[in-house]
Amino acid sequence: MLKKERQAHILQQINIHNKVLSSDLSVQLNVSEDTIRRDLQDLDEEGRLTKVHGGALSKSFHFTIQNQNIYQHVEKKIIANKAVKLINDGMFVILSGGTTIRELVKFLPPELNATFITPSIPIALELLEHPNAEVIFIGNKLMKNAQMAVGAEVVQKLAGVKADICFLGTNSIDLEHGITDLEWEIIEVKKAMIQAAKKTVSLSISEKLNSSQRLSVCPIEDVNILVTELAVNDSKLEPYRLKGIQLL
Repeated sequence: MLKKERQAHILQQINIHNKVLSSDLSVQLNVSEDTIRRDLQDLDEEGRLTKVHGGALSKSFHFTIQNQNIYQHVEKKIIANKAVKLINDGMFVILSGGTTIRELVKFLPPELNATFITPSIPIALELLEHPNAEVIFIGNKLMKNAQMAVGAEVVQKLAGVKADICFLGTNSIDLEHGITDLEWEIIEVKKAMIQAAKKTVSLSISEKLNSSQRLSVCPIEDVNILVTELAVNDSKLEPYRLKGIQLL
């Protein structure tokens, strides 16, 4: 495989999943980890990703309120527009982090009167733009790249929450492994979010369907609603429907 083709694959994977591991890319592309590290270094120097120990991060993974560099932005807006209809006045809503969750917050009606709980700094800041929303930021140790609070104190605080619904930005989802991710500390927080809510909603662009990462967030049975940009009758979603998951 040519260098250009390798790097195109790397960028595709990092745009879909936000983070990639050198070891995984080495297996996928059948090249040495040294080759992958050189590719990541080149792409970092070009400003197309951020190289970190053991892999790389998407530029959009570390975002600000002003950042417009969002992968599959149109698709994420479609997802957000569908998902926002699940939120009603008086609800207690848990939100994870990520660009799709950010789009969901942007779609909230200005008159909506609900309580939002999040460990994500960018999501909390976006929520401040909604005058009738009560915002509870659950903070402790900050994971800088994800701009999200993690750690035992966050998990403990979430254990005391009884929310109506939880919206998860999803890294990977498939029938066999459920929702999976790469960051251990973020996974522990997401598990606590799921436990704290009556319903769990997975927000996922279709490119993330039928993919998996190394660490489990929850089995597929814990997902009540799956929201993608696809039409609900799309054949790609049929296996999820057969599992009893509501599709939007």
